[in-house]
Amino acid sequence: MPRELITLQVGQCGNQIGQEFWKQLCTEHGIRPDGILEDYATDATDRKDVFFYQADDDHYIPRAVLMDLEPRVIEGIKNSAYANLYNPENMFIGKDGAGAGNIWAKGYSSGEKVHEDLFDMIDREADNSDSLEGFMLTHSVAGGTGSGLGSYMLERLNDRFPKKLVQTYSVFPHSEEASDVVVQPYNSLLTLKRLTLNADAVVVLDNNSLNRIAADRLKSSKPNMTVVNQLVSTIMSASTTTLRYPGYMNNDLIGLIASLIPTPKLHFLMTGYTPVLADEVSEASAVRKTTVLDVMRRLLQPKNMMVSTARSRSEAHCYISLLNIIQGNVDPTQVHKSLQRVRERKLASFIPWGPASIQVALSRKSPYVPSAHRVSGLMLANHTSIAQIFSRTCKDFDKFRKREAFLEQFRKERMFRDNLDEFDDSREVVQSLIDEYQAAERADYIEWGRRPPSTMAPAPSGSAY
Repeated sequence: MPRELITLQVGQCGNQIGQEFWKQLCTEHGIRPDGILEDYATDATDRKDVFFYQADDDHYIPRAVLMDLEPRVIEGIKNSAYANLYNPENMFIGKDGAGAGNIWAKGYSSGEKVHEDLFDMIDREADNSDSLEGFMLTHSVAGGTGSGLGSYMLERLNDRFPKKLVQTYSVFPHSEEASDVVVQPYNSLLTLKRLTLNADAVVVLDNNSLNRIAADRLKSSKPNMTVVNQLVSTIMSASTTTLRYPGYMNNDLIGLIASLIPTPKLHFLMTGYTPVLADEVSEASAVRKTTVLDVMRRLLQPKNMMVSTARSRSEAHCYISLLNIIQGNVDPTQVHKSLQRVRERKLASFIPWGPASIQVALSRKSPYVPSAHRVSGLMLANHTSIAQIFSRTCKDFDKFRKREAFLEQFRKERMFRDNLDEFDDSREVVQSLIDEYQAAERADYIEWGRRPPSTMAPAPSGSAY
């Protein structure tokens, strides 16, 4: 029996990513833009039911709820070729259409006001599922709606569906360029608190890396947002391929992420993908021949990661866990030999307190999508260097908080009207997350939290795989 997943698309970024994701799934499952199954796809053995359900006229409808406080993106979806794919009852646009003004507090308080409308849609989708496993939420952490309304949804999902998994695909802001959102550090930190406390798994997507990969690997000097969103939809599609084309293992979301997350807080995952392709870019990939070893080696290279962190072998950063999803017609003996080569060359350093192993899941490719490459791969990794992104967020936040800059818009909302304790509490939660990732690099991490930090041993270099 398929374990269904409901996708929640929040804000401009979340809906743009979601739109590309559903295009990708329709292509892979042989579904037309109007939801009708193509004639050539009627005998397929895939599991469409994980992400789609069938209407009375047999056309496929995504298990998706689209929500935004301003109308532009959702109206664009309504006017696109895929307009008839979605359930129109599952689209929510803020009544005044003014948006959240890039203010987290406004997005959060808007969620409180429209709570019933949103959860009517979500409850209807949940009741329509035979064996609901959880939710996938797509959003940005820097703006107003994706961060504020997204944070509100994370908290309420935990309350309403305490036994269901919540996985997010969270786009983090560009750290090397001046942002259009002046209060971005506040928005990011407040959202990070909810991602830490209320999500079961967070796939971190960093705008720095997404733009770099789009520029370098796709030979595009100025990548447009469609290309970047295609990259994200490729990651989302590949990370769910074992759910949609089931094999012997990793057939559901809990099986996929359980081995990647050792403790409740350490659930932030980075991804890598190779070979990278895009529809709009001719000769986009420089990779001409793909083998399992080549794919696995490329997945360990920082340039193929969707997260920008400084990593060097001299530092203590190491993998907590690592899963490679290899797609294509692959002989399992090739996988075994490739793992041996990776181990011999010590291409990956692992935590000193746990097993040093690369897990591999083999998955079929869609028979309806022609591919120039025999093998492709996605890496889902829990790596201690992810804490650098959180440290950057805290550093930017501290600069603003010290001067109490740009707080007047926050003070207008009920949560911040009397005091700013929520900021300080969020800062404390994120600092605790950073400390735990740093502690995970040490051999005595198992004792972390039981003894004072001063008595903990220094971080040794991790065990090489």
